[in-house]
Amino acid sequence: MRRTTLSRSTTLIAVPAALLLAASVSGCHWFKKDPGFAKTGEARPLELPPGLDAPDTAGAMLLPDAKPMSVTRSSLGGGPSAASGSGFTVPGDRDAVFAKVGDALAKIEGVTIASKAQLLGAYDVSYGGSDFLVRVSKTDAGTYVSAVDPRGMPASGEAPVKLLAAIRAAIGG
Repeated sequence: MRRTTLSRSTTLIAVPAALLLAASVSGCHWFKKDPGFAKTGEARPLELPPGLDAPDTAGAMLLPDAKPMSVTRSSLGGGPSAASGSGFTVPGDRDAVFAKVGDALAKIEGVTIASKAQLLGAYDVSYGGSDFLVRVSKTDAGTYVSAVDPRGMPASGEAPVKLLAAIRAAIGG
């Protein structure tokens, strides 16, 4: 019976000692929640200072002073296009004038029509080393034919002015 008592007391001491030995050998990794400091520089999460985590949007929605003309919507007839000489008004229906402009463009030497969009009233043309749109729009006074650069502004240059003069002569505007 004595042997059983010794065996029980040895077991009572051996089990906690074994657990304590296992905990001390394995280190403190049970107590660490985020071992970020142990990772390499590339693997660590990026920490940004306050205020640098979002872009500065203070001046993002400021509108410019000058209002650029759109390719599809502009003030026609008395706007900047008429003053700069990059357009003219023709009496008649927009679709009929659009067809006349297309016929005139096909007959003018050196004009390449890349595409046309009758719903928008625009021909994408290349002439004299310049690429621009010839736009046909309905106005109160009739139909306005103009040249527009890729930015949507009235095309100013030798080629657009020369082409519009040729179109005007061909359709009688």
